[in-house]
Amino acid sequence: RGVCLVRALTRESLCMRIGYPCINRSIDCTASRTFRLASYTEERMRDTVQENLSCLEKILAYNVHHGMLFFRITSDLVPFASHPVCTFPWQEEFDRVFEIIGDYIRRYGFRISMHPDQFVLLNAQDTGVLQRSIADLGYQVQLLDLMGLDRSAKVQVHVGGVYGDKPAAIDRFVKRYDLLETAIRDRLVIENDERLYTLSDCLAIHELTGIPVIADTFHHSLYNTGEQFTALLDPVRKTWKTHDGIPMVDYSSQEPGKRVGAHALHIVAEDFRQFLKETSPADFDIMLEIKDKEKSALAALALARDDPRLVIGVPGDA
Repeated sequence: RGVCLVRALTRESLCMRIGYPCINRSIDCTASRTFRLASYTEERMRDTVQENLSCLEKILAYNVHHGMLFFRITSDLVPFASHPVCTFPWQEEFDRVFEIIGDYIRRYGFRISMHPDQFVLLNAQDTGVLQRSIADLGYQVQLLDLMGLDRSAKVQVHVGGVYGDKPAAIDRFVKRYDLLETAIRDRLVIENDERLYTLSDCLAIHELTGIPVIADTFHHSLYNTGEQFTALLDPVRKTWKTHDGIPMVDYSSQEPGKRVGAHALHIVAEDFRQFLKETSPADFDIMLEIKDKEKSALAALALARDDPRLVIGVPGDA
């Protein structure tokens, strides 16, 4: 724990942080407020973004207070930002707010990520889908840039569809990745899914692109080619360079009685303890994709309190 604390105090991206995505159910606000496209006005856009950013600040403060230093910022922070209807200069309007939020993130040693929705498909066959996907990635990368975050703040995507020909779909992804703007390539990471692309597929794509790989534990349990998750941790780690930070791992489990692939409503204590035991001493940050968000993250912190990898907070000067 002493080594991790020293690393945290010097702002090195090492050792394990635990967090949750997008929504905090314990505070009375959401950072993903939106409105109908047909009712778009610059005034509504300004008010909505202002409220969303204010709520994001409250969520981050809550997380600092409770020692949760990994957070996935909602893609809806700026609604319709990548849509042609958006003419409002939100970047200039809120540049100082983004700077303040970025300063806060760096002060307390947060790890930040973003995750576009399932309609962002770099290997899409439809040109319109591809153009919208690139525009959305550009928006999310711009958010992280406006906050002044380094390249360890990532935007994670799935590889995409198979479209009846997996090798061709992979080739299409690789070629389009190579054509992306450098700012997007610097932040993009891929993760395995539960039915189309395994961790081994993602590792193969890394060999062709250099893109870092996020290991999703739940997806791997549902779709793999026989490998133990722990056997892939070292190959996954090697896809992350120093400027990328330590690897990110998505963690969840099956909700009993629900369809296969339904994420758990609350963390299963014994399963999480076993996961920590099996993966030690590998360094990674854990994103809990569990339905009750911060409640499970708080439970996970308690379960991991004796894990020497854990960073639970960095003394601030505010």
